[in-house]
Formats: sequence, structure tokens, C-alpha cells
Amino acid sequence: MTRSLPSRPGLAGTALASVGLLALTACGSGVSEPEEDGEGSAGAERTVVENCGREIELSAAPEAIVGLSPSQTELLLRLGLRDRMAGQAQTATAPLPEDLRAEAEDIPVLSEDAPPTREVLLEAGPDFVAAPTAYEFTAEQGFASVEQLEQAGVAAYIATGGCADRRMTGTVDDLFTDLEALGQALGVEEAAAGLTEEARATLEDVDERVADQEPLTVAQVYVEGSTLSAIGAGIEYDIIRRAGGENVFGPQDAAFADFFAAQINPETLAERDPQALVFAVNSPEHEEATRDYLTRTFPELDAVRNDRLVSISASDVYPGTLGNVDAVAEVAEGLYPEAF
Repeated sequence: MTRSLPSRPGLAGTALASVGLLALTACGSGVSEPEEDGEGSAGAERTVVENCGREIELSAAPEAIVGLSPSQTELLLRLGLRDRMAGQAQTATAPLPEDLRAEAEDIPVLSEDAPPTREVLLEAGPDFVAAPTAYEFTAEQGFASVEQLEQAGVAAYIATGGCADRRMTGTVDDLFTDLEALGQALGVEEAAAGLTEEARATLEDVDERVADQEPLTVAQVYVEGSTLSAIGAGIEYDIIRRAGGENVFGPQDAAFADFFAAQINPETLAERDPQALVFAVNSPEHEEATRDYLTRTFPELDAVRNDRLVSISASDVYPGTLGNVDAVAEVAEGLYPEAF
């Protein structure tokens, strides 16, 4: 299955970030109701969001929001927050869906290939930033840490599936935790509920279509030059499961005991002989190069002989993105085209 990268007018259509493999992801997120003061009388209303084992307290809906990756920028735009966005980051790592590009043109670009430095981020004057993983807040890399942002009065939200303790066990359903939390924290509950309803409908449609299919064995790989990596845990693993496939690599394998991806040699993949291969790509050129590598290297692999090579956008496997749902639908259609 070939996909134009990316073109998501919405989730209803049937529907690794460059495995620069970030070992980061915890506790989920949630929202508590406005609290009263110690006297029991109504105090100032505040929203408390539980995120990655900590609490984010908001006294008012944020008005200067930054998406620290294209996946989060997309989510914020689809929540209707264009007029409240103070910046977007890592813009060169993945293009926004075509229907959002014009809308994002005037949003200040804070960085292209990596998260913005602490100085650049703070200079943009945000009061709320959203990121796919904890990596975007690594002070050792020169980025603003969560603690530094809090000291500056900036709330930092990490996608549930990207929390440090959850990167290995994240699921597609973590997106719904994020939508609920962001909807209330940013005052866009109705928009968040609409996206949730649409996403759940897509997943339910996939469930119905693949329910009677004989499951195919699947390996999810990432190819960079001649380096071959396999995915065996995290949201990426769950995407294959939700699409009706059986992962040939998984958390039970020693290679994935501590990290969701691992470099493998071609012999390891050949031994598993999956019936289908799913691979994440960053551009049409990357897709072409990956297909060429797989067909040349594994001519006898069942997946290659039967032309079951399914490409998905690398941006769709970031934690906390609507693309997780798209990826499920695209993989399912690639595995079982007769059901779509």
C-alpha cells in the first residue's frame, strides 16, 4: 500500500520519527475539577491536569501555546487553537497534512530539525507547550526542562504514550487520554470530544473489518541506508495489534527488554519470515529507498514474494498524535485489502 505523505483531511477517511529512537515515555494524564479553597468556599477556579506522574495547575485557559513537534502542532490546530498558537517546532522532521499547511504558515517556527533551545522557546513567550515525548525537555541537550518551564510560568504537557515510564507500553488508546486532558486544560472540550468520537469510530470500523480475517504475521521495521531496525514494543507495536496483525517481534524478545526498537541483522528478520512488512518513512524518497532495500535484501521473504509491504508515515507513530489512528487503518487496509 502506498500513501502520499501525509494527507489527512480527517480521521474518517479510511483510514519513527526517524528512528532517531528516543528512549523516553508514564503514568497517564487526567483532569480534576476546579477546587475550593481551604475554607470550603468557592476559590479561584483552576484546572489540574495529571501528566507523567505530576500535576499541571492552570488558573486560566492558556493563550500562547507551542507545539514542539508537527504531530502536536497538528493536534492543536485540529482542536481549533490556531489563534492561540505562539510557535511550532521541529518543522523539518515531518510535513503537516496538506489541509493544515496554509493555516500554519504564519505560526512562528522556533526550530526545524531538533527541539528549540531553552532561550528560543522562552523568547516566544508561551504559557503552554505540548510535546510527544520527554526528550523535548532534556536540559542536557540545551532544551528547557519541565522544571525550568514551570519556574518561568509555562505549563509543559507530554503525550501520555511519550512519558518516560510508558514509552515501552504505550497504546493507541493513550491518544484519548491526551484529548480529554488537553480539551479541558485548553478550554476546547467540545472540539476534543469531536476528535475522540471520530477516532473511536475509525478504530471500531477497523475492528469490524478485520474481525474475521486470518491474522497475518507482521514485522515492523525501519531502514536507514543499509541499517535495519525492528520495532518490538510501545505504540508502534500496538498499532500492528490494533490492525489485526501478529507481531513477530515483541516485548518478550530480549532485544526489546529495555527499548522499543533494536538494530537487527537481515538473518534475524529472514528467520521470522513475516507474511507482511510494515515500515515507517519520512518522505516519498525514503519510501522508495526502503522498498528497494527490502526487495533486494529479502527476495525469498514471504512478505516480499506476496508484495505485502505497507508504508506508513513516520510522523504517525509519534505518541499523542491523531496519526496513530490513521496508521492503524492504513496498516489494516494494507494487510487485508479485501476487507476494505
